[in-house]
Amino acid sequence: MAGLHADAVRVLSEWTAPDAEQRRVRDGFLDHLAAHPDGTWRECLPGHITASALVLDATRSRVLLTLHAKIKLWLQLGGHCERGDVTLADAALREATEESGIPDLVLEPVPVRLDRHAVKCHPEGSWHLDVQYVAVAPPGARPAVSDESDDLRWFPLDDLPHPTDDALRRLITAARL
Repeated sequence: MAGLHADAVRVLSEWTAPDAEQRRVRDGFLDHLAAHPDGTWRECLPGHITASALVLDATRSRVLLTLHAKIKLWLQLGGHCERGDVTLADAALREATEESGIPDLVLEPVPVRLDRHAVKCHPEGSWHLDVQYVAVAPPGARPAVSDESDDLRWFPLDDLPHPTDDALRRLITAARL
């Protein structure tokens, strides 16, 4: 457990937040990890660290989104950390590869954004403390729908599908900077 937890603390401590709001979110994530030695695992209440990746095509002009089977929104790929994940980057890349079916994704080494959102991982509810990365697909990459998706498609960055959420739009804006 200590390895992934320590990596999360390192990544968040070294991360340069782009603005005061993201600094506040980062500090909240670090406070959570300080209070919860199990803060990277799904079982942790009131919340837990997750890792996601905004998958861009090789030209960086399109984004691969999943129509999430449970949430019914078009979202980036990602999810819970697993016991075999050594780093947050490992978790983000594993999730993006599993959910896209695309081998050889290249993950940018530094997160681009953080997002805290309510989820129903537990009967009483919980929070995802999502560390968000960007991954770039190789030229000609063809996605394959996983069991977690109702659909999986490429969309132009300026023409997102409906329904989606503001968190995805903020992530796309951060990835463009």
